[in-house]
Amino acid sequence: MTVKLIPVIDLKKGVVVHAKRGERENYQPIKSVLTTKTDIYSVLRGFLKLNHFDTFYIADLDAITGQGCHTDLIENVLKDFPEITFWIDAGYQRARNFLPNYLPVLGSECFTDDNFCEFTDFKKRFILSLDFGVNGEKLGSQKIFEKTAFWAENVIVMTLNRVGSSQGVAIELLEKFKRDFPETNFIAAGGVRHFQDVEQLKKIGIKHVLVASALHSGAISNNGN
Repeated sequence: MTVKLIPVIDLKKGVVVHAKRGERENYQPIKSVLTTKTDIYSVLRGFLKLNHFDTFYIADLDAITGQGCHTDLIENVLKDFPEITFWIDAGYQRARNFLPNYLPVLGSECFTDDNFCEFTDFKKRFILSLDFGVNGEKLGSQKIFEKTAFWAENVIVMTLNRVGSSQGVAIELLEKFKRDFPETNFIAAGGVRHFQDVEQLKKIGIKHVLVASALHSGAISNNGN
């Protein structure tokens, strides 16, 4: 089994930023060995020069925090790269006619115990994100963490306190989810420093991981090292 790397692009005020510990108000434009520019097209092409990634995760931080959105920009990117599947985290989303390569990410932090039932409107065509805050607390709808009938096929375990922190991945938390829900495909998010972390995820049966900082720093140069 190999672990599939899914590059992350965090958008804020029109540029790609470096996410760190979930402190969104302090995110700064990305500094990367892949490109000297911070627009989404340059960053995306930088990733694609590194590897033929077929899946990307885009977080519209303005939409998530209720300070605007990048809807038009993201749709243009999807249309320009129709062969790539994009997982789009745009905060609270309702089911609609998405572009074929648009897969909505529904994060627990953007839903409540009163409206998480809307997940059924997506007919399982979404990615669920179980979000953990800067202190390790469960964010948003508490019920969705246990009610697996509402889950998607793929579930992200998003540990915001480890994002961009160089702390390593939340192995114990991921192991617990794998133990409690063995039939679910869990996706790690937050804390990957180098390929040794990816190997650690592989050992506990994680097949996908979201990565940004380790790619931008050059610590991980492709799927193999």
